[in-house]
Amino acid sequence: MPRQSVLVLNAGSSSLKYQVVDPLDGLVSTAGNVERIAESGMNAALTQLTGALDSAGVTSSDLVGVGHRVVHGGARFTAAAVVDDAVLAEVEELARLAPLHNPPAVDGIRHARAEFPDLPQVAVFDTAWFADLPIASATYALDAEVVARGGLRRFGMHGTSHAYVAAEAARFLGLAPTELDVVTLHLGNGASAAAVSRGRPVDTSMGLTPLEGLVMGTRAGDIDPGVLLHLLRHDGFDLDKLEDLLHHRSGLQGLAGLHDFRDLLNAVDSGDERAGTAYAVYCHRLRKYVGAYLAVLGGADAMVFTAGVGENVPRVREDALRGLGALGIEIAPELNRAASSIARRISSDGSRVAVLVVPTNEELAIARQVVDVLR
Repeated sequence: MPRQSVLVLNAGSSSLKYQVVDPLDGLVSTAGNVERIAESGMNAALTQLTGALDSAGVTSSDLVGVGHRVVHGGARFTAAAVVDDAVLAEVEELARLAPLHNPPAVDGIRHARAEFPDLPQVAVFDTAWFADLPIASATYALDAEVVARGGLRRFGMHGTSHAYVAAEAARFLGLAPTELDVVTLHLGNGASAAAVSRGRPVDTSMGLTPLEGLVMGTRAGDIDPGVLLHLLRHDGFDLDKLEDLLHHRSGLQGLAGLHDFRDLLNAVDSGDERAGTAYAVYCHRLRKYVGAYLAVLGGADAMVFTAGVGENVPRVREDALRGLGALGIEIAPELNRAASSIARRISSDGSRVAVLVVPTNEELAIARQVVDVLR
């Protein structure tokens, strides 16, 4: 193949996802997921990866670079960046804002630099797309000196996905991104919403960290901070115990003891009361954000569901949007329930807001940013 593809790596705490993709046409040469890297280590995962590339006939000479998904870029990284020692050190320092996500990305970058020394490594940040949020959206109403000293602001996450599906929604509707106001809903184990006006985000549900906003698989989303003070003062919690609660024992997992949506819905249908409550809370929070972002935008032309739950669980889409006809949103049940893996409209002909399901493609979006920054 000509030297134009990008190796995209998404390193997590337990797996390393990879894809070799052509940023021009989206053609994927090879892709996979190395599991249980916590047991074998990142070096062993990279060894498996290079073996898979060899089997697919992909060599370093076929690649223009390696793109790494990094969740948090803080205030420093407002666009993708070629990685050198200084950049890597800063990404590592930002683990204080994304303690579950940035450390494995740093580990992946460090090992990939050693494994592919002749290729430029590029960090692509989930927060970058939200760097220019309006001040009213980005600002926390805390003591101004505390905010300035700590660099506290709402950064947002999943920006690569939100940007991609907002642009794809415009293309699906035959419009330029600058002609569209859209609410985008990235619903996976982590979940976030964004309000996008004329191609730029004006609000999003995640904040300083990935803990704010929608109910997620293991994270609660929005919560009264007084609850946290109460736990610290009166319930024997320390900072480590509180962090574990917020990241691992909240959201659907905390409410129902389940965070996989298939398991959750099976439990709901079997009459499990905890699962029913968890599902109701999940849909209620989603519905609130849809209404709030329609208000922020002054109405929308479209709304988009994407990611694992958003793309594949029609029941969530139907239940969360039920009864919103007064807001211009009407789901067509037969369209919503039809199985498909391509971008599609699921709203009725009479719906003023076009409701779409658009598969996200973060790997392709990362590959395009890699090429752009290397230019």
